[in-house]
Amino acid sequence: MDKRLKFPDLFATSRGRLLGFFLLYSTEGVPLGFAATAVATLLRRQGVGPAEIGAFVASFYLPWAFKWAFGPLVDVFSSDRLGQRRGWILGTQLLMVLTLLSTALVSLPGQLALFTAILLLHNVFAATQDVAIDALAVSTLQEHERATATGMMFAGASIGQMIGGSGALFVASAFGFESSVLFVAAVIFAVTLLVVLPMKEAARKSMSDPGSSRTAAARRELERFGTTAFRAFMGTRGAFVGLFLALLPPGAMCLGLALQSNLAVELGLTDDEVAWMGLASTLITALGSLLGGRIADRFDRRRSLTVYIVLMTIPVLMLAGLLQQSGWVMPVQPDAAVKPEVPRALLIAFWVATLTYGLFNGMMYSASTAIYMDVTNPAVAATQFTAYMALCNLAIATSATWQGVAIEAFGYPATMLMDSGIGLLFLLLLTQLRVRSTASALVDPVAPTRTRMLCQGLGVLGVAWLPVYAAQAHWGTTGDIIRLFFNLIAVASAVVLLAASVLLRTTRPRISRVAMLGAGLLLGMLVIKLLASQAEARFAGLWPRGVELLSQISLGLAWGAPLIAALLLLYLSRHDWGEILS
Repeated sequence: MDKRLKFPDLFATSRGRLLGFFLLYSTEGVPLGFAATAVATLLRRQGVGPAEIGAFVASFYLPWAFKWAFGPLVDVFSSDRLGQRRGWILGTQLLMVLTLLSTALVSLPGQLALFTAILLLHNVFAATQDVAIDALAVSTLQEHERATATGMMFAGASIGQMIGGSGALFVASAFGFESSVLFVAAVIFAVTLLVVLPMKEAARKSMSDPGSSRTAAARRELERFGTTAFRAFMGTRGAFVGLFLALLPPGAMCLGLALQSNLAVELGLTDDEVAWMGLASTLITALGSLLGGRIADRFDRRRSLTVYIVLMTIPVLMLAGLLQQSGWVMPVQPDAAVKPEVPRALLIAFWVATLTYGLFNGMMYSASTAIYMDVTNPAVAATQFTAYMALCNLAIATSATWQGVAIEAFGYPATMLMDSGIGLLFLLLLTQLRVRSTASALVDPVAPTRTRMLCQGLGVLGVAWLPVYAAQAHWGTTGDIIRLFFNLIAVASAVVLLAASVLLRTTRPRISRVAMLGAGLLLGMLVIKLLASQAEARFAGLWPRGVELLSQISLGLAWGAPLIAALLLLYLSRHDWGEILS
């Protein structure tokens, strides 16, 4: 008789599936909460500046912004022994645990770059796991379970962020930072042991065609994703406006990112107090998500979202005014010998603003997610909605980056005011949104015109980069923000050129190849620019000639790649897209 302890397969029953997906999604929230709350608080307490912390937090959202690229890999490559989805979830969770444990060997803040790289890799595994979990949900959930399961998933992600943020801070306060790393890794491993290992998944046939390699099949899946998403985004007015909405922060983001952690440390909150604030804020945000979704379902969704964003902006503006009034404008080093006294009224206002913001932030997320569902065509729902969510994560990463730079350049009140203003731009675009009917075609007659306008707009911005780049000596403190803006333009241009390359492959093969080259130059420019900056900072003394060569290549691409891509896009803006998009 086998007396070994066996855990039940949760996915064998309806209630078990709900619990299983709740727990799986909690492992997705843990790393984000750990980085954005626990580690960000530790770094600020050790004197790391807001700009570095902002870039640190932003880097963890980037894998989630590009998780759509992992979909074809998860769909095509699988293990018959481990299961098509289970194998990916099991492997990525074990790699998440290992990368987390390795951070305990890194010294902060001295090895912040290495620490960031490890956690960035950790979030690549987490984002890949998310793709596999979503695919598992589609294939295992019964129709009557899906709405409830979705609510359980979002709740699980919120609880995971609370565990990784507040929970890790509680542990760090009592036992030290290394213990918090072990705690977070143990939480993920527990889900692996209790949920993933006992899971039984039915075998499925490979998606690759007979006689073709799985790599080729994955490439075809990725190309199919890109072309389908491109047609969906360009196809209707609602989908096209939704594309730009997803690239904008839906309201003020600062009290949900590193700015909040920075202020908490500077205003004198202990790790336990920061943890309690995060705990309360997460629970209130979860409550707001449930409440906001119910209200948005009963009343007009766009009007509800407008009200939520305005209400979310009010506590940010009020706190900004009190910070200005109290003279708390520029960042204050936590270890400074002389620190300004923190007025009790300001401390209370910080707590009230954070918790109030959390409520309306949760309401906003539930309504905005529903808006993206409204403009998604059911024929390509998985592709289009996944892309919208990925762009939303890119918007969060961008916000975290520029806010960190702006805090050091202009101070907290000005950054919060700018953040509120950028967030309200979302409302201006929201007025132009038209929700499609379920009977609408994937592509309407205006789609070719939209595509030409997009190519023309990106081409003009690419040409504008040249005089702006020539004047970089005069950028001053806004230089990093300007670079960030044009980096986003470069990424958008590369995506459009890649899609054009695939769409024009049969009709205009020469233009297709040139478009692929233009996209490669843009992406290569971004990668080499990053490598050159890191090499100059770390290896200039060890290999000066190599660093100089890399810098020269980066400089050449910075001038040439945007110009070549811009000319290609301007040429494509004159192309007849009607037959291609249909």
